[in-house]
Amino acid sequence: MSATVSFPVPSASAHGPRTVTLSYAREGSGEPLLLLHGIGHHRQAWDPVVHILAAEREVISVDLPGFGDSPALPDGLRHDLPTTTAALGALCEALEIGRPHVAGNSLGGLLALELGRARLVRSVTALSPAGFWTQAERRYAFEVLQAMRAVARRTPLPVVEQLSRSAAGRTVLTSTIYARPGRRAPEAVVAETLALARATGFEETLRAGVDVRFTDDITGIPVTVAWGSKDRLLIPRQGVRAKRVLPRARLVRLAGCGHVPMNDDPALVARVILDGSR
Repeated sequence: MSATVSFPVPSASAHGPRTVTLSYAREGSGEPLLLLHGIGHHRQAWDPVVHILAAEREVISVDLPGFGDSPALPDGLRHDLPTTTAALGALCEALEIGRPHVAGNSLGGLLALELGRARLVRSVTALSPAGFWTQAERRYAFEVLQAMRAVARRTPLPVVEQLSRSAAGRTVLTSTIYARPGRRAPEAVVAETLALARATGFEETLRAGVDVRFTDDITGIPVTVAWGSKDRLLIPRQGVRAKRVLPRARLVRLAGCGHVPMNDDPALVARVILDGSR
């Protein structure tokens, strides 16, 4: 069941804290596990693995600010890394889940690492996290993301629905992020195409990432970095770079998986997350 929660987040504005509202879903029991999606996606990106994770964890999947069913951040708050990290910390307080485990993909992976650096979580699993790129790799990724957004916004819904009904059509729509796009359910492809087209936080979040690089080691908590061997957006050699920045982290190769691996191999991804949170 989905729900929303509102909570104050500190603001640089003279008018004081701003109220942030986020949409989320909660399932399962056990130690809490927070799931964070990538830019332009929504919390349903985690649907292929949630039921597996929920057998051992209380799973909280979140729509990041300005994505999915969560509205953009209010005036006075930027869609940048410090603000979104602070908002996620405040979310954990509002949901009374203390220091959860966290797993994130792409932008969500970078946010998961930031939460780990701030000691706001018990463990971190980052799947193809942003922030370990060269400038050329970042420009390439941003250009691909902007092109995907343009296609999603310009393609009429009946065309998206028609394409989603065949494996070939799903490949046209989603092969940039999935290694096995034919496995994605047609209704999921339609929903995530609409989520990308309607994401109110997309442009500002992308702009805020221009100079972002993750350069700090994380100590005191378990960290897992996993990379799809067929990631076409953030190429796999960035995982080697991440290991240099995070020498204590466990680096896992997700064989046959693309940038969003949860759909390509749900059992493997769930196992990596659960192992990392043990």
